[in-house]
Order: sequence, then C-alpha cells, then structure tokens
Amino acid sequence: SVNRVLKGASEADGLAAIERAKGAQADPAWRNLRPHERARILTRIADGIEANVDRISRIQTMDTGKTLKETRALAASAAGTFRYFAAALETADEALTTQRGDALTMSVHEPLGLVAAITPWNSPIASDAQKVAPALAAGNAVLLKPASWSPLVSLELARIVEEAGLPKGLFSVLPGAGREIGNLLVEHPDIAKVSFTGGTSTGRALARKAAEKLMPVSL
Repeated sequence: SVNRVLKGASEADGLAAIERAKGAQADPAWRNLRPHERARILTRIADGIEANVDRISRIQTMDTGKTLKETRALAASAAGTFRYFAAALETADEALTTQRGDALTMSVHEPLGLVAAITPWNSPIASDAQKVAPALAAGNAVLLKPASWSPLVSLELARIVEEAGLPKGLFSVLPGAGREIGNLLVEHPDIAKVSFTGGTSTGRALARKAAEKLMPVSL
C-alpha cells in the first residue's frame, strides 16, 4: 500500500538549498564556533534522536519494511554516531609540527564547505548519521539526498537537527530522483565533496563525474 506521496525536490529547490548552505557555512556564527561548541549541537541531535526513537522506528518500518526491533537498533546506532563525533570534537586540537630552523608550522583543520550525502533505502537513519555527523563536526554544510523509496525518516532527522539548534541552511534534505537531484549535487561547482552509499553502477558513474571536477568522493 502507499504510505505517503511526496513532491520530489526540483532543480530549483536544489539550487536554492545550495545557496542557503553557502551563506550559512560562510557565516561567522558557524565558522567561528569552537569544536566543543559544535560538539554540543551534535550531542543535542543525539538526544533528540533518542527522545524520538519510537517515532523514528515507526517511520523507518513503514518506509523500509524492517521490523521495529531492527529500526530501533538503527535509531540507536544513529544517536551513537552523533555522540561519537561529539566526543571526538571535545578532544580536537590544532597540532604544531617539529620546528625547523626559524620556521614554525601548524596543522589546522579547515572545513571543505558544502558536502553532498547520498544514502540508500535499507538503513536510512543510520546511513544518514554516518555521513551527516562527521561533515557537521568538521564545520561543513550538508545537503542530503535520501533514497527515493525511504525519505520520511531523513525528513524527521531534519526536524530533530533544527530543534537541536543547528543554524538554518547548514542541513537540507532533498528527496527526489537521483538523475535530477543526485546529478545536480555531484556536478554543481560549489559542492566540495560527495559521500555516497548505494549501487555499484551508480557509484562508478558518480566517481567519473567527481573526477571531472577533481572532487574528493567517498564511496
């Protein structure tokens, strides 16, 4: 049976989300946050997932057909992922390398900018967290394209992220067809990295497109 019918994001929606992400990621209110301050946001996201685990589980079960036991475990995994990267941020620091002569060198962590995440249908909340949490931890903005078959739990994650206090524009969910939204995200010049989990043929095509613009990609 049909669970729900959603209007997919259009190219115009995708372009608008990219512009919002650019502005939000460049905003000093986000750029100047210390790692431990970003950690607090990630922790609140984890808290929000845990507080809504029953709702998230029901949505995932309707979307994917998995049992409630399985989807509760996936929700717990997602919360754990956000907590893991929050903890990593609490101990993050810049690093000084060995001084050579009069030169002093420092290793500084800089965000890439805009990161696109493309996730599969079979474990959406856990896959979303595995891509979104590290990207936000590093100071990036994230545009998430969930699988067309299971976008509802990703939209629920967006609600939780907003309630956790992440500045608007830093995280957008763009449900829709891969040939439209997926291609837009991969090919757009402002997208600095793509993280993809899915079919082999799609991954190969994505890697070719990424290579054309010398963009790092995680498959």
